[in-house]
Amino acid sequence: MEYRRLGASGLSVSEISYGNWLTHPDGAECVQAALDAGITTFHTAAAWDGGAAEENLAAALSHTRRDDLVLCTGVFWPEGPGVNDAGLSRKHLTTSLHASLRRLRTDYVDVYQLLRFDYRTPLEETFLALSDLVRQGKILYAGTAEWTAEQLLEARPLADRYGVPLVANQPHYSMLWRVAEAQVMPVCERAGIGQFASVPLAQGVLTGKYRPGEIPPDSRGAKSAEARPLLLPDLLERVGMLRGVADEAGLTMAQLALAWTLQHTSVASAVTGASTAAQVTENAKASGVVLDLDALTRIDQLLGSFVQTDPRLTWSPPATGGFA
Repeated sequence: MEYRRLGASGLSVSEISYGNWLTHPDGAECVQAALDAGITTFHTAAAWDGGAAEENLAAALSHTRRDDLVLCTGVFWPEGPGVNDAGLSRKHLTTSLHASLRRLRTDYVDVYQLLRFDYRTPLEETFLALSDLVRQGKILYAGTAEWTAEQLLEARPLADRYGVPLVANQPHYSMLWRVAEAQVMPVCERAGIGQFASVPLAQGVLTGKYRPGEIPPDSRGAKSAEARPLLLPDLLERVGMLRGVADEAGLTMAQLALAWTLQHTSVASAVTGASTAAQVTENAKASGVVLDLDALTRIDQLLGSFVQTDPRLTWSPPATGGFA
C-alpha cells in the first residue's frame, strides 16, 4: 500500500480507503483484510444504517492502535425524526458528532465530512461550529462531499477565518463520472483541498460483473436506484471491452478502475467498499499502479460519450426540498 498527503495538509492517507456504507455479515473480515493490506483510512457516516455502520466499524477496529488509523465520518443526512436531526446546523453538527464518537469508541475523528451542502443553514454558522469542535480536539480536519466549486469557494475563506483545516472533498469520481474534473478539482487544488474519490467502481459496473441482458435479480445493480441508469446494454458492452485493457496491464477490471482514479494528482485516496475480504485484498492491489498513456487513451476511446463531465450534475438537496 502506498500513501499520499491529503491536500495541503500533513495528513497521510492510504491510496485505497475502505468505506462501510453497506454493512454485511462479513464486515469484520473485510476490515481485517483492509488492515492486512495496509489500508489505514476508513470511511463511515452517522446516518448509515441508523448508526450501525459506525458501531460495526468500531468493533472491527477495536484491536487496532487508534493512532495508526485515519477515521472519517460524516454528517448531513437524517439521523432521527426530529426537525434538527439533519443538516449542518450548529445543533446537529454537535449532537451528531458526539453520538458518532460514542459509537466509534474514540475521543476524536480525523476527518469530519459535511456530506452535502445545506442550503437551509448559514455557512458561517456551520464553520463556527466546526471551529469549536476543532478547538475542543474532537475533530482534526474537516471535509466536504459533493460540493460544487462555487460552494467550496464560499467555504474556503470561512474555514481560514475560523481556523478550520478544510483539507478534503469527496466527489463521486470514476472512469464514467468525471463531473468533478472541470471545476471542483481545479478549485480544490488552488485551495489545498485533496479528493477522496467515492464510487470509483461506478456501483460495481466497472468491475465487469454486469453484462448486457444478464443482471442477476438479487444483485446490487438490480436493487439499487443509483446503479440502474448505468445498466444500459450499450454501456455495459463498452465496459466489457475494457477487459482487454485490464488484461494487458495485468490487472482485474476493478483494479483498472481504481488505478485510473488514482492517476489524477488531486486524488489522495479512492474510497471503496466490498462484500468479501477477497474483494478488499483485490482492490488494495490497485495502489501504486501507473497506467501508461496508451491504456488511458484506450479507456477514453472505449467509453466515449458515456462519460459524464457536466459540472452541473454535482448535487445537493435543493433549498426548498427535504433531505430524503
